[in-house]
Amino acid sequence: MLDKLELLKKNVADRDLGNFGIEDIAYVKSVTIGGQKLHAIHAADGTPLTVVSERDLAFATVRQHDMSPASVH
Repeated sequence: MLDKLELLKKNVADRDLGNFGIEDIAYVKSVTIGGQKLHAIHAADGTPLTVVSERDLAFATVRQHDMSPASVH
């Protein structure tokens, strides 16, 4: 028998994840553009937000906008 948490997981649509705080996460990914190593910041839903030159700057930028950074490899 499924417990309440498992039942909730089965019934939560992707669009509902925002209700659980997912809008507070941004992902930082290393990218190469024009031969330069840069760091792209994406919203949790994959929407590109910006690109910056340094990884530390990317994490600081995310935090400055009241989000939690997560690294993507």
